[in-house]
Parts: sequence; C-alpha cells; structure tokens
Amino acid sequence: MWCRGRRFECCSCPKRLMACPRSILSSGALLSKRKLLPWWAWGSQGQPPASLASAGEGNFIHTASEHGQGKRKYQEGQPGQDLGFWQERLADQLLPLWRLMNEEQLKVKFEVTKKTLEQLQHRLHKLGTVVAEAERPSGLLQPFIPSPVIEGYRNKSVFSVNRGPDGHQRTVGCFLRSPGGKKMFCVPADHLKTVPARHLQVAQCYEAFLKQTPLDPRLDIHQLGPWRRLRVRTSSQGHTMAIITFHAQGLSQEAICAQKERAKEFFTSGPGAVCDLTSLYLKERVTSSPKQSCFHHYQLLSGEPYLFEDILGLKLRISPGAFFPPNTSTTEALFQVPRASHWLSGQPRSSACDWLGRLWRMPEITNWECQRREVDKTVARLRKFQGDGQALVALVDPAGSRLPHRVIGALRGCPAIQKLVFVSGRPHAEDMETFLQLCCPVSGQDLQGEPFTLSQAVPVDTLPHTLSSQLVLAFTR
Repeated sequence: MWCRGRRFECCSCPKRLMACPRSILSSGALLSKRKLLPWWAWGSQGQPPASLASAGEGNFIHTASEHGQGKRKYQEGQPGQDLGFWQERLADQLLPLWRLMNEEQLKVKFEVTKKTLEQLQHRLHKLGTVVAEAERPSGLLQPFIPSPVIEGYRNKSVFSVNRGPDGHQRTVGCFLRSPGGKKMFCVPADHLKTVPARHLQVAQCYEAFLKQTPLDPRLDIHQLGPWRRLRVRTSSQGHTMAIITFHAQGLSQEAICAQKERAKEFFTSGPGAVCDLTSLYLKERVTSSPKQSCFHHYQLLSGEPYLFEDILGLKLRISPGAFFPPNTSTTEALFQVPRASHWLSGQPRSSACDWLGRLWRMPEITNWECQRREVDKTVARLRKFQGDGQALVALVDPAGSRLPHRVIGALRGCPAIQKLVFVSGRPHAEDMETFLQLCCPVSGQDLQGEPFTLSQAVPVDTLPHTLSSQLVLAFTR
C-alpha cells in the first residue's frame, strides 16, 4: 500500500520528488487516444472528453439523436431555453459512457487498455525487444477491478460561475460551449451521475447566495462579482467542506471584510445553513493589478480546519488545498492491488511525510522509510545505491506527467531494483514513452542497466461513466 505524492496534506512542488531508494513515488489519471476509443465517444471536432470543471467544444455523443435530441433546434442563450438539453449535453461531454450499463462501460475500457498494451508491445518489438507469448496483452492484462460505488462517488466537485444558457449572469455549474463553439455557458450539474446530491445542494445554495450579492459594474464588467469558483469536498463520514474562490481586486479592506461576513452568515445561520457545512473556507486571490501575478491563501471562515478520511484503517487529514483521489471507494481497491498481487514487500512513500509516520499502521510492512528530498539529490543517491544484498521494489506514480528521463535512468541503473510497480493514469500518452525507456535495450549513457519486462497489468475503474481509469503495472528483471 502507498500514499501518492501531492496527496492529502501536502502538495509537492513539480520540481520535487520526495523519495528514497526503498520507495519511489510521485503522483497520477487517464484519457485514451482517439483511435482507441469507440466511435461515439468523439464529437465532430475530434476533441476528447473534458474535465469535471470544464467541458470542451463539440463533443456531443451521436447517440443523443437516438434519444430525440439530435433534430431539435435551439437559440443559444435565450430565456426559456430547455435546460434539460444543455444538462444532457454536459453529461455527454464530461461522462461519455454514462448512457451505458456499468458492464458495458468496463468492456469499453478493457478494450482501450488492451489496445494500449498491444501498441506498447509492437513498439518494443520494433526497437529489437523479443516479446514472448506470455508477455502479450492476452497473458498480462487482468480483468478490470470495478468501482464499489457507481453513482455519486465523487468526494470532490468543482463548480464554476458564469452566464447560464438562460442568460442568468451568475449560474453555478460546469462550463460548456455552445454547439457552434461561439459561446461559453455555465450549466447546472444536476445530470452528472458522478456528483453526489450533497455537492449539488451546496452549489444551489451558493447560487442563491450570489443572487443576493449586489454587483458594482465599475469593478466587474463581466457582472460576476468577487465570488467565483466553488469546490465542495465530502468524506465518507458525511462531513462537508466548501471552498469559495474570492477575487479581492478593486475592493477596499472594509468591503472585503463585509463580503466575507456575508458569506459566513449565509452558510451558518442563513439559507445556506441547510448544507450543514463542517468547514467553510475562502480562497482569496490577491493581485495589485490585472497584469501582475497573483497569489492565493486559504482562510477558514467557520467550522473545522480539516476533513478526515479513513482508508484501509488509516485516518487521513485532508486540508482544503490537498489532493485526494476523487473516488474514495476505488482508492482503497487501488491501494490493495500491489499488496494483493504480492508485488510489494512494503515500501510506501508520500509527500505528506510529516504525518505519514504517525499514521502508518500496517504491522506486516516494516522495511520502509519516508524522506523529503529534491529530485536531483534523490536520483544521485539512487544511482549510487547498491542495496544490501536484497532485491528492492520501486513504486512510481508520475501524476499524469512524464517521468523525468534522469529518474528513468536512475531506476534502470540501480541493479538492486528488481521489481518496479508503476501506477499509470495515462498509459497511452506520457507514460507510454516511459514504459518504452524502461523496457528497451541499452541505449546511450542515460539508459544503462538491464531493461525491465512487463509482467502483469491490473486495470482499476477509478472513475465510472468516464473513459478514465488507472492501470497498475508490474515490471521485473
């Protein structure tokens, strides 16, 4: 089991990889190449599905016509517009598999993952690597581990503020471009199966709060006011944290304090009290002018400073700016993969080193250490490390970005590392190049050492209704 970098309490800087030779870890999440996706997962513009906070242009699933939507005509942004159309289109953008039963979703994802591994083996073969029959995807790829929770599983949702399809200037929801791509709307997220009702309740209350907030057109030509993005976090214990982004530019200190007090009163004793927030935070964006850089800081307006989550018997403290995997139930399943597969003898690492030592309570895993180091120092130490006669296991999770080349070289150049567990969120893209460098024949001065061989791959459905998943791979040598 492990805890990923930029997780929970601490958010590590991109220039830092806090690890040690006994445990290497960063952080990661997945979208597939267009050619590997089912035809209906792509729109006429050929754009991939967007993230939860923002939807891209023109990615309206063609099966919408089967539901009677395809032939309907709409005047963009007109009052009285059918909101259901926009909400379904938003769901098609952000959750391209939501119209399928879960079993069918897993079949689609399995085929995408299988084709990705086939591409990897094909490219390795072209580089001169002999691929044995047992190393082909049919022998390596295990069945998908499904998510225990299919709907309303997100423990964190992000809502933006902008003009809605009905013309309302301060609608709380997710961004969606009009079919022609000329306009951007903010559409309520009620049709998104992944968002729990509690998150939607906070978003609706926040919109009600915005409607009560007077605007000063001299300060805001877009009529959005100082209150912007909303983030809602919940724990499995039923606790809720709301973080509201506040733009203070142009406001006096007195006006800022008055705005903060209004928000606090609304959510503690006003209409927003129905949300029963455990924590209410303000994320203040401060800048002296539009052309200068800004900085953010979190201010607790009311409630408790942290949420707490239980993962496999560990009590984890979650601050407002910390990363935590969006699906708690699948996170537990993902953490179990290396241990259940007997890949690890026990080397966790985490960016939250300050609390990990106090919370780690797995008696069967004792030979581990947690260190905070600059990436260059870590790599230099790893290159020199020869071990104590025992084989080491390295655990890597590069957070959706490519693992630095010098780190790959250090992994290959450390003979003590006989097994490498890689948690991949993008096996088709950045991680694909990493796999090739780990497994290709010796090449140049930076890729010395015996290459690794892919021995097993376990996919985990971390985000149902989307094309995203995690792939845990075991490499040996």
